[in-house]
Formats: sequence, C-alpha cells, structure tokens
Amino acid sequence: MHEGEGRVMGLDVGRKTIGVAVSDPLMLTAQGVEVWRRRSIDEDLEYLARLAREYDVRVIVMGLPLRTDGALGPEAEYVREFAQRVRQRIAADVVLWDERFTTKEAERVLIGAGVSRKKRKGVVDMTAATLILDGYLARHRPS
Repeated sequence: MHEGEGRVMGLDVGRKTIGVAVSDPLMLTAQGVEVWRRRSIDEDLEYLARLAREYDVRVIVMGLPLRTDGALGPEAEYVREFAQRVRQRIAADVVLWDERFTTKEAERVLIGAGVSRKKRKGVVDMTAATLILDGYLARHRPS
C-alpha cells in the first residue's frame, strides 16, 4: 500500500462493542475513533461501511483473539465469521491480525495515563483497536 491509496481502519471486535481506530492519510499513526455499541449485524455492517467511506478506508485490520498457544478459540472463530460478513459488505481488504494480549496492554496504557476504572471501561476497546492498528502499521511501514 502506498501514499494516496486511502487509510487503514483497525477494529477490536467484541460481542457487545467494536473498538474503532483509523490511520492518518500517510499511514504512519493510528488514532482512536470511538467504541460502537453493537446492535444488529446489519446496523453494525452499515456503520462500518459508512466509516470506511468517510475515511476512504482501503484496508480493515481486525484483531484476531487467538489463544495464548496460538490456537483458534470460540472468540477467534466469531471474529473470523464477522470478517467474512465485512468482506461481503465493504470494498476493502480485510486482514486478521493476532491481537493476543492487546486488551491487557490497552488496560496498562490507560492505567498508566491515569484514566479512572469507570472511564477505562468505555475506551479500552478503542485503545485496543488503536494498538492493533499500530502493530499493523509498524509492520507495513515503508523503510
């Protein structure tokens, strides 16, 4: 992917919420957007499609919650199925990204920033999406 080809969106997909982050136009940094409260699959997909259009997204990086041994558990299967639905609905490449420990890392980042427990609950998924996207961007940054 090269400059001018659109942005990358990072998603932390859960059963109740989806944390969302997007890259800057140069794909150097990730910025949290929001936490979407899940509704129906159609409403969730329409929301993501709208964001993809708004931010000119070409790649969607979705955190894949593998088990610590790297195996797929029920949550990873759920994300894989959701990714298939996103691929059918949105004209963007969908990449599954190993997100083991991302939510715990997001908690550590927020605690380190002095964010209260109550506020952390509301932004941890967005922070996790930002960390997922940061990891992807770091791996795919031109040298």
